[in-house]
Amino acid sequence: MSAAGKSTIGARVPRLEDHALLTGRARFVDDIAANGVLSAAFVRSPHPHALIRSVDTSAARAVEGIAAVLTLDDLAPVLKQRRMLRTSNSGTRLDQSWCFALADGEVSFVGEPVAIIVGCDRYVAEDAAALIAVDYDVLPAAADCRTAYTESAPAVRRELKSNKVIAYKVAFGDTDAAFAKASHVLRDEFWIHRGAAHSIEGRGILVEVSDRETNVWASTQKAHDLRYAFADYIHLDEDHLRVATPDVGGGFGPKLCVYPEDVAVVAAATLLQRSIKWIEDRREHFTNAAQERDQYWSIEIATDDDGRVRGVRGHLTHDLGAYALQDVNLPYNSASTLTGPYMIPALAMDVVVTHTNKAPVSSVRGAGYPQAAFAMERLLDRVARTLDLDRAELRRRNLIPAEKMPYVKPLKTRAGEQVQYDSGDYPGCQSQILSATTWDDFPSRQAQARRQGRYLGMGIAHGVKGTGRGPFEFGAVRVSPTGRITVSTGAAAMGQGLATALAQICAQSFGVRPQDVTIVSGDTAAAPLGLGGFSSRQTVTAGSSVRVAADAVVAKARKLASHVLEAAEEDLEVADGAVRVVGAPQLAVKLGELSRMLKGAPGYGFPPGIDPGLEASAMFRVDKLAYANACHVVEVEVDVETGAVIILRYAAIQDSGRRVNPMIVEGQIHGGIAHGIGNALFEWMGYDSAGQPVTTTFADYLLPTATEVPVFETLYKETPSPHNPLGVKGIGELGTIPAAAAVISAIEDALSPFNVRISQMPIMPHELLALIAAGAAR
Repeated sequence: MSAAGKSTIGARVPRLEDHALLTGRARFVDDIAANGVLSAAFVRSPHPHALIRSVDTSAARAVEGIAAVLTLDDLAPVLKQRRMLRTSNSGTRLDQSWCFALADGEVSFVGEPVAIIVGCDRYVAEDAAALIAVDYDVLPAAADCRTAYTESAPAVRRELKSNKVIAYKVAFGDTDAAFAKASHVLRDEFWIHRGAAHSIEGRGILVEVSDRETNVWASTQKAHDLRYAFADYIHLDEDHLRVATPDVGGGFGPKLCVYPEDVAVVAAATLLQRSIKWIEDRREHFTNAAQERDQYWSIEIATDDDGRVRGVRGHLTHDLGAYALQDVNLPYNSASTLTGPYMIPALAMDVVVTHTNKAPVSSVRGAGYPQAAFAMERLLDRVARTLDLDRAELRRRNLIPAEKMPYVKPLKTRAGEQVQYDSGDYPGCQSQILSATTWDDFPSRQAQARRQGRYLGMGIAHGVKGTGRGPFEFGAVRVSPTGRITVSTGAAAMGQGLATALAQICAQSFGVRPQDVTIVSGDTAAAPLGLGGFSSRQTVTAGSSVRVAADAVVAKARKLASHVLEAAEEDLEVADGAVRVVGAPQLAVKLGELSRMLKGAPGYGFPPGIDPGLEASAMFRVDKLAYANACHVVEVEVDVETGAVIILRYAAIQDSGRRVNPMIVEGQIHGGIAHGIGNALFEWMGYDSAGQPVTTTFADYLLPTATEVPVFETLYKETPSPHNPLGVKGIGELGTIPAAAAVISAIEDALSPFNVRISQMPIMPHELLALIAAGAAR
């Protein structure tokens, strides 16, 4: 308890990060001053696939202010290997799937970096880049993942015998029997189109080189992974290599990857022994930052007459793009989480992952879960329509009931652990949000609107997310002789309020205010190990480690104070920066004084059983995921003359276990839903049939803005996870997972008089008009 007698965990503490952000004192990579720093730009492929016959850099080298023009061959003296080989956690051999630091005689997607130009500023470097003459021998490209893995498809790279990366089956139960005995079998095809992340701040890296060490500042979600990669690829002394993360203007997944640009900039700085900075521009983000979502599903569902699902089976094709940036986990996430919060006795999904001559695919908020939710929720809407059942009632009949928790699904996570939903009340969540949105009253309102020529629709969708992916995160807590409490962690702050949440967790143990705690995150100099931010993990993993470490420091402080105050440990409490006797607060010793004692003095010992330093570290091990869930209900109006969709109401209920800071949770949910609305209605990363990107500006690639996003109504249930000491579950991706499915369910409901069925996301106005016309004709 804090000095005011209030728990800091669960309090709506204003974000500690915001003052610096709002007053312009935040420091992003591009704000960091470095003496004599040079700027980098890249020559990039204009072709989806081509051989490089020659690169003429003479004109560029002659430009005043240019320090170097470097190809892969030029960087070779400081590279341990030309290819950015990574270890696959899944055991999948990906030797020919990893990128090169710069193109190695061949380019395989538009934007692939061919050369790095280093100059006195970015303007000069860009001008020089335009003077480099690359002789390309253009080759056929494989642009459609549905045909890219066939024998007749052109190779994405000449080294590949097949574009197929991997194929496998995700299955449990007896699907053949389930379909043979089913009363109804329905089949559908779904396309979830690729999109990007588009955080406000793009990627960026600053390398500071000195005689003693190399310091790298990067806008990354995984500082330690970046450090390991640089040490693996470049001739650098790992003990004199630091990677630190300043303020980050959003991550959303793509910033967890190690990119060719990262390696090329650090390699160039090492070769030249000069400090170099590169900041991604928006076109580079469109062509080179990781994209996601591009999947094709051919799928069947088997049900009884009452709508109870007996089995699901089908085929999933996943587009990996030209290279792998991380372990290939997204399609497995999609196939293995297809059954979501439902009791489904049998599943069989055949998965094929294939290369194409497009930008590499990796995680974007949700990492395969939104695709699975879209496919499952669209199938359930189809079943409800076919059986003339209320869509919510159909779901209620199939949801896992609360009394069956923990609920084991006969599947393994990608880490090899048994899938076990730890806690939750899925029917309870649905009941609560249906009541809040007066779901049962909507049909009468809908009918009245139709009589007025207005087409209203209401949609519903569920989502489940395994969060807190392990195996650990580092957390250390230290009290200085001044009494200041500092938390160090390998977790990554990317704008989500990490510092505030960890400060609240630590402050709870010490009985102080969160603002009395300093958080240092994403810095390899402050944390010896770390995994960073991804998979909605940091409150679960880092939060738990900080809680364990803080409690250990508190226990040590009480033990030392018992000697100083000559009182029993059980009679002492820690609050307001001191250890004091319960009921006699005047008998106290400050934490800073205890820390000073534990600094040690020559010739003087410590009390028995007490080691130097008022500090502790922990790496809380997470073997079982904490499963968060959500249910969204959306009301829309569709203009059947233009295809325009207006979201009239959006309500969402979520269970992410114990909420450390409800205000931060709410902000994460709002952001996740907005992202999902973009996926449903706006974000189209277009490519032509040859693999050339056709949406490379925000004039072509639309994002939801304040005029398209409604006021959200958010409700919460809290079923604590038993798998961590805080009872928390992750929140960052949960809002996105059911959002697109709910929005498109509502659109389809609005257009039911036209017999419209929507099988893709996003869905654009002109496509809606085509569906209306086709449905009306039927």
